[in-house]
Amino acid sequence: MKQTTNENAANRSSYVGAVYTRGERLVKKEILDSMPKVWSDLHRNGYIHIHDLDAYGQTYNCLTFDFSRFPYGKITAKTDEGKIIQLFDALELMIEEYGNEQSGGMAFPNFDDDIEGMISHLGVKETGANLALIEDCIGAFIAFCNGNHTRMGLVSYYVTLNIGLSMSPFGKRIAMATLEAFESAGELVYKPNIVFKLKGGVNANVGDPNYDLFQKALSVTSKKMIPTYLLCDCDEDRGTDPKLLSIMGCRTRVVDDLYKKKGAIGRGNIDNISINLPRLALEIDRDYRDSTPEEKMETLKKRWRDVASTTKDILLDRYKKMLTLSKEDFPANMEYGCWCADFNEAKNLEDIFKHGTLSIGFIGLSEAIEVLTGKKYWDDADCYTKALGFVAYMRSYCDFLRSEYKLNFSLLATSGELISGRFTEIDRSLFKPRADIFSKGYYTNSFHVGVEAGLPCYKKIQLEGLFHQYCNGGSITYVELKEAPLGNEEGLEELAKIAVKSGVHYLGFNFPKDICKVCGASGVFDVCPNCGSKEITRIRRVSGYLEVLDGFTSGKKHEEANRKGND
Repeated sequence: MKQTTNENAANRSSYVGAVYTRGERLVKKEILDSMPKVWSDLHRNGYIHIHDLDAYGQTYNCLTFDFSRFPYGKITAKTDEGKIIQLFDALELMIEEYGNEQSGGMAFPNFDDDIEGMISHLGVKETGANLALIEDCIGAFIAFCNGNHTRMGLVSYYVTLNIGLSMSPFGKRIAMATLEAFESAGELVYKPNIVFKLKGGVNANVGDPNYDLFQKALSVTSKKMIPTYLLCDCDEDRGTDPKLLSIMGCRTRVVDDLYKKKGAIGRGNIDNISINLPRLALEIDRDYRDSTPEEKMETLKKRWRDVASTTKDILLDRYKKMLTLSKEDFPANMEYGCWCADFNEAKNLEDIFKHGTLSIGFIGLSEAIEVLTGKKYWDDADCYTKALGFVAYMRSYCDFLRSEYKLNFSLLATSGELISGRFTEIDRSLFKPRADIFSKGYYTNSFHVGVEAGLPCYKKIQLEGLFHQYCNGGSITYVELKEAPLGNEEGLEELAKIAVKSGVHYLGFNFPKDICKVCGASGVFDVCPNCGSKEITRIRRVSGYLEVLDGFTSGKKHEEANRKGND
């Protein structure tokens, strides 16, 4: 399918997709037109971005699967071979059905244990032949996740496989098979997202029973940027059973629940809205030009809280509208039962969705601090303290909302695929700031150090680490490498351990990856060194997931071009 450049790098061209896109844009306009003007103006004028606007009041965002009610009756085969094949067919069908019932991604919280448990439930014997077939099916499942763009006729399914903690020989073999299948699938296989759960005593250190899995994961990462790493021993996660932790999509973190459900399994994000921090800073710098940086930062808190209060109203409205639907509006959930509360037994939708999160996100902390202080926050200790304090302030307000409304409000370090460029383009037309934040063509994701900073890897990790503790809705730190770290698994391991000590919750390694369309050679080049072709596919990380560079939004293309790499 032909790559398209639009709001989502994962989109591909098709007739159905074209019709869907036209309808989607009309629905978004109708939803905005139906809102109070104060709300819709915040979105249209670039103060906020209401994500997945077309799903407003119709569905939730994402989900980490709870397989305790999986419908094994769908698997009717008599033989072990038939059961294995039907199981993976059922999982693919489940992904397709959930993918068209919710607006965002889906996660297997412990893919190794999940598959082992299903196989055991079906009574399949752990023979050599059956293990070989399971490994083949895992390879086919990865190919399905990578190549299927049937959601809405143009989009792939956002699937995340969390692995690494299974202590049984069978579960460990499934984890190893997942890594091996992804590694051997070819250079153009870059999905699903695979997350390795790093935990001391299980896999993080020499002598741990699954240390060999960690080494294999690092080797695959050095070639393909996947897996990424959920650091279960960071300060925020150390007290939670690591098997209850899970990454959903590019960074979503769902742990704390007011309604006594521990961990992420069977829970998801209901909806999220991101606030444009540079917009607020630009207005403050214009209106209070002679104020001190300290005074401007206090004004930023007040302005942000005003916008966040309205954002809260929109999140609540969207949530309440969704609760007016019927359980029958969620047939996949009724069939597969992957939320922590049973759709078929719940009195109403509130009994289910109260376990989800409502997230206030943010983008452009770096640019906002630069506008208000004239300095990059990572270059100045005082500015860094201001930046950290402001993120702590946003988190405290989300905690207040959680207490006030008895719902799981959280602070999300937004992945800004669309808004990194959208917000910048709007603001460029309105402001002429003293700080040059527009020429690069994008705003920096969440609290990230600018990709142009060129800091040593360890320093970037240490600076970003302290922000993770406040972003309980999800966050990630990336290390930008100039080329694939082939053969340097030891270096990646060292950085992962620095990240744990620095407070990082979720870690990824980025590097440019170019693939010749003619001969399949991989590296970093404009002309293939093997066959001389200029037909090149460029794989890059856009906002958590890997994708083809041609489909990036304009803001993300500018960001990719500006990446200098960390030493």
